[in-house]
Amino acid sequence: MRILGIDFGERRIGLAISDVTETVAQGIGHIACTNKDSILEQINQILVDYDVKKIVVGYPYNMNFTKGPAAEKVDEFMQWLREALKVPIIDWDERLTTRLSEKTLIEAGMSRKKRKKVIDMLSAQLILQAYLDSEKNR
Repeated sequence: MRILGIDFGERRIGLAISDVTETVAQGIGHIACTNKDSILEQINQILVDYDVKKIVVGYPYNMNFTKGPAAEKVDEFMQWLREALKVPIIDWDERLTTRLSEKTLIEAGMSRKKRKKVIDMLSAQLILQAYLDSEKNR
């Protein structure tokens, strides 16, 4: 079984999946946030296709660990997922993940237009990888 990593955004939801040993995260794309039914359908399909047992959602704490407006939106998203799906949903600190993703893509020489298409996926991959590394070190 695998773990799904999610980087929630109001326009796009970045996605990553673990390998079966739960050691390595790999980006698998993003979902456009057009409507809830479409989002749920696509996430459900991923759960089936990859035999997902758990979902890790990036949680946007402020630098001082307080919750801001973005965290409230993620709380609503996670609650909606918990009501709709039958797998555990875990939040994971995502502070600075988007900045690291952006920096990595710039250093790779990727244009702004191309970065826009993959940054959410890369952020989801970084979030999930941090979670997997933490679990392995327990």
